[in-house]
Amino acid sequence: MDPLSEVLSLLKLRSYVSGGFDANGDWAVQFGAHDGIKFHAVLRGECWVMVEGVADPVKVSEGECFLLARGKPFRLASDLAVEPVDIRTLLPQVQDGRIVTYNGGGEFLSIGGYFTLANGQADLLLSMLPPLVHVREEPSRATLRWCIERMRQELSDVQPGDFIVAQQLATLVLVEALRLHVSNERRESVGWLFALSDKRMRAAIDAMHASPGRRWTLQTMAEQAAMSRTTFALRFKETVGLSPMEYLTRWRMMLATDRLTHSRDSVSAIGLALGYESEKSFSTAFKRVMNCSPRQYSRQRKAGTSNFDVGV
Repeated sequence: MDPLSEVLSLLKLRSYVSGGFDANGDWAVQFGAHDGIKFHAVLRGECWVMVEGVADPVKVSEGECFLLARGKPFRLASDLAVEPVDIRTLLPQVQDGRIVTYNGGGEFLSIGGYFTLANGQADLLLSMLPPLVHVREEPSRATLRWCIERMRQELSDVQPGDFIVAQQLATLVLVEALRLHVSNERRESVGWLFALSDKRMRAAIDAMHASPGRRWTLQTMAEQAAMSRTTFALRFKETVGLSPMEYLTRWRMMLATDRLTHSRDSVSAIGLALGYESEKSFSTAFKRVMNCSPRQYSRQRKAGTSNFDVGV
């Protein structure tokens, strides 16, 4: 499994399609704060997107989509001068539980939804993304447009299992949007997500993900990237934003938190599987990253009351 797939899997990504918005004439709609990642795909027409705290509005056209990764309130509008209405006041007008119609509809149509992520680990992905990600598809890659069109069909034509299909398509939209975002970003963008576009950095990250329990050294990591140790360490820090050892520790802690929550393995067994020689060394590394011991984390998570975050 590749690193992006592994991270999304560990984050327990779940997609939900909440329905569509069909408008006509001049309009503006205000949406409140939200959890996880929201997305909107424009199927017809165009709109302006304004996100709280983001200085410049963005125009999104037919066939494009945008992601909202920081949970901030936002506004969609045909004209920025139009006074917005709260989306909640329009929900009673939803047709068939799927489409919100405004001013009769017919001129603008979008499909919206959101993605939820596991608590305590979501920052590994969200920290890589700005509050607003505008995704414009490249002509040579039609996957995004196809997914969006299929979502429209599933929401428009009532048939068994249509919402499940739409949710799976939404996951494809997110992955394709992340791919396009990474490929279109400037080369100086920093973070593990952007480092995956660098063949040498990806080779090292792939190896760490494939064998997290290996007794890694800076030299063995550099060999995966076919680089000298010094050059590799500098390049990794520049592209990922963490040193190689910091990134390895973070990945190990992601795996550890997942196993502490969802398995019956002992703390010592988890630590040993992740490359730590003793339970004490594992617990020390875990507490440095998570601000609590593995046993405390396990009790809190299984009780459903944990507020701990992964952070290096």
